[in-house]
Amino acid sequence: MRQAFAAILLSIASPLKSVVAALLAVAIGLAATGPSAANSKYAAIVIDANTGKTLFSSSADLRRYPASLTKMMTLYMVFEAMAAGKITKKTSIPVSRNAAAEPPTKLGVKAGNSITVETAIYSLVTKSANDAATALAEYLGGSEKEFARMMTAKARKLGMTGTVFRNAHGLPDTAQFSTARDLATLGIALKEHYPQYYNYFSTRSFTYGRKRMANHNRLLGRVKGVDGIKTGYTRASGFNLVSSVSQGDRRIVAVVMGGTSGGSRDKHMAELIRQYMPKASTKGKGAPLVASAGGSPISALAKVFLPKNDAPTPEARPEEEVVAAAEDEVAAVEEEVAAVEEDVAPTPKPKSVFVETLESAPVEQAYAQPSPDRFGDDVDPVETASVAQSGWAIQVASSPSKSEAEVVLAKTTKQAPAVLAHASGYTVTFDKGGVTYHRARFGGFNSKAAAWKACTALKRKKIDCYAVEN
Repeated sequence: MRQAFAAILLSIASPLKSVVAALLAVAIGLAATGPSAANSKYAAIVIDANTGKTLFSSSADLRRYPASLTKMMTLYMVFEAMAAGKITKKTSIPVSRNAAAEPPTKLGVKAGNSITVETAIYSLVTKSANDAATALAEYLGGSEKEFARMMTAKARKLGMTGTVFRNAHGLPDTAQFSTARDLATLGIALKEHYPQYYNYFSTRSFTYGRKRMANHNRLLGRVKGVDGIKTGYTRASGFNLVSSVSQGDRRIVAVVMGGTSGGSRDKHMAELIRQYMPKASTKGKGAPLVASAGGSPISALAKVFLPKNDAPTPEARPEEEVVAAAEDEVAAVEEEVAAVEEDVAPTPKPKSVFVETLESAPVEQAYAQPSPDRFGDDVDPVETASVAQSGWAIQVASSPSKSEAEVVLAKTTKQAPAVLAHASGYTVTFDKGGVTYHRARFGGFNSKAAAWKACTALKRKKIDCYAVEN
């Protein structure tokens, strides 16, 4: 009897053992591949930074909220300005009331004070300071809204077709999104295009005043080969992380988005690195994987990626004063995204003297121009008139303030006296959106070729301009 009963138990236990083993295998498989599909915020990708090959991908092309990963593009724009000589690491960045009011995390600089560019960089890569990000955006773009448009245009030219920026810090905005693939592209571009500045991302900590600020990226120094890049978190996004890793000749960039906690995100990233680093190529890099940010920002913005099956669709409006063909190209995009505008808080009108220039000229050309508040008061007065001259002219800025436009004229005359020896500075007004602007121009050129030649000479002196017919 007992032997018969034992035989029955064994017959039951054997299939149960198989079921348990199968369940364990499934569990191990899920653990190896990351969060389950039930987490709608999750996305991840691993890219071989030598070849561009995708080694792992999960929801990598679906929209996700980038949170503070946004600051990667803010820093790309800063590095670009530094490399072009527009600013230096010692340039003083004023902190406006708007910037000082940003919620934590932040440096806590009082409105009216300033920080250096390098302090701002350190605060972004370690503490992810929102006030510093906004201050940089206002300085480089005239306003955060204009800077976000510049960021979006830059993203298009880097091949980031699924990204739209609405602010420089990554605080919640339903109309700001990216993808894991785009952020991997940006991570690669930062290292390829600006290797002279990339080491900022490996900063473990920095001290501001009496405060020591540790890097939020806990994989630095803990996972072999990790040399950056950035963490991010909001409740809407979950816990995000972009990592650049080098081990010998192998290099990868990995992205994890939507982690349920910082610890689980870091653990998943470490597992992706452990699993896919050995699969990366050992061959040295050839040509850069990410093209330099050339081309037209207008046509790039018109081609914004608009899938309709995951996150809300934001506005991706290109420059307003463009040729009719470009306007027609983006009309369909603007119709689709117009409904989102009412959900997004309005942004104050830019105060930069380059408002009109940003809207009518190429984005980089406009942002590269100097801001009048950097000039100080030591400029010579220039006689100007508010009427356009005949022939051709070159425009260097436009401002809602006539006095600010005249400051630019004076500064430009001082910087390039030989180029403008036979030209005369003047301002001409125009109305837009109920606001009167003052265009700062130099007239006296009898042909388009002469105006273009003068502009070319000014650009060699880091003064941007464009030729117009009066």
